[in-house]
Amino acid sequence: MTGNIHEECGVFGIYSNKQQNVAGIAYYALFALQHRGQESAGIVVNDDGVFSVKKSLGTVSEAFSQDDLKKLGNGNIAVGHVRYATTGSDSAENIQPIVVNHRKGKMALAHNGNLTNSYELREKLEEKGAIFHSTTDSEVIAYTIVQERLKYGSVQAAVSSAMNIIKGAYSLVISSPSKLIAVRDPNGFRPLCYGKTADGSICFASESCALDAVNAKLIRDLLPGEIAIVENGKIRFDTSHCGKSPKNTCVFEYIYFARPDSVIDGKSVSEARQQAGRFLAQEHPVEADAVIGVPDSGLEAALGYSAESNIPYTIGFTKNKYIGRTFIAPEQSLREKSVNIKLNPIKSVIEGKRIVLVDDSIVRGTTSRRIVDQLWEAGAKEIHMRISAPPFISACYYGTDIDSKNGLIANKHTVKEIANIIGVTSLGYLSMEHVLLLTGTNSGFCTACFNGKYPVKPSEHSEKSRFERKISESKQT
Repeated sequence: MTGNIHEECGVFGIYSNKQQNVAGIAYYALFALQHRGQESAGIVVNDDGVFSVKKSLGTVSEAFSQDDLKKLGNGNIAVGHVRYATTGSDSAENIQPIVVNHRKGKMALAHNGNLTNSYELREKLEEKGAIFHSTTDSEVIAYTIVQERLKYGSVQAAVSSAMNIIKGAYSLVISSPSKLIAVRDPNGFRPLCYGKTADGSICFASESCALDAVNAKLIRDLLPGEIAIVENGKIRFDTSHCGKSPKNTCVFEYIYFARPDSVIDGKSVSEARQQAGRFLAQEHPVEADAVIGVPDSGLEAALGYSAESNIPYTIGFTKNKYIGRTFIAPEQSLREKSVNIKLNPIKSVIEGKRIVLVDDSIVRGTTSRRIVDQLWEAGAKEIHMRISAPPFISACYYGTDIDSKNGLIANKHTVKEIANIIGVTSLGYLSMEHVLLLTGTNSGFCTACFNGKYPVKPSEHSEKSRFERKISESKQT
């Protein structure tokens, strides 16, 4: 993806009918969700009401050792989380799952998404004496549920009541001492599915690829607004919040965020991306010699473009799979060249050719320019860039790190101007008409980042850096 937009995180939960190494199962699932967050990871194991926690900064492999997993011990419930920081910084205090001790027991919570009324709720909770240890929306959700738990006789009733208070995007996996609960917000902004293993364990995950990783069979996605409760090995559903809001699943899950082997709301991510490429070829045809995709999220769309246009598809870049989050460029001049370390064009494929370059988006344009420069240096004759999404012109308040439109190149420049800035022969974006049809008709997508039409009204505090609150607080101390 050309612009470094990031999704917030991934969640996983498992309820086993027997005591077993649920930490190890969660570990494998989080590996499959690693693309959704590389800044921290955590697992909470529930052994008959006794919670064991291991959380750390870094990727899954950095966060857990074999000894860590052994110390977590066996249990019948586990909740796991991988995080990319959007709301709040990447400090240790913000690592999930969040564990709360309250008068009626314990609760572990993992959250994917962003609330739109977090700021207001946090202030109200602080006025009542709540002491926050993190700067995340997730802790606001946890405290809101705990407050409702003190009013109601069950955790699921507390969760249902809390859903009337919190607004925005949230897919949750929650462990109480005896239950595993999964929740998808009424708009269904972020994905959440469930499945079963051969031994009858019930699993919830942000994406079906995590179920595949632990040999669980996908049953279905939770409906927008649905609550799933697992107790004594049996699952039941509360649909009282379903249908209260239009379905608005983030279209970027299909375009970029999700793994291509995942299935979301019954639709293949890979097929949706290939369909985007076919639409692009219909909208923006060009005479060319080869179609190449920017690894990784541009590859399926490039395949679709090639199939529709009959222009041969080829691998145009080699990607260094060993560059991780810890890669450090010591000087600014070297940082600007870091794209050469991550992606390197295959000169024999590029030289003297008219190239169709397919990617999923252009956010700020700087990375796009560097990739295009690489192709010119490799001897490309023409470069026709095709983007499998409409222009990104608006901020997102539902779980990505683009919280201001100020840095978005398409918010300030026309398509022709962007083509000149990034240095391509021609540039074409997918139309709004076709992005709505990626998975068929009546898909129910949120497309606010393309048109500024927000399904849930943003807070007046949203159009700013998500770290502003923490920075201002640190200056006061």
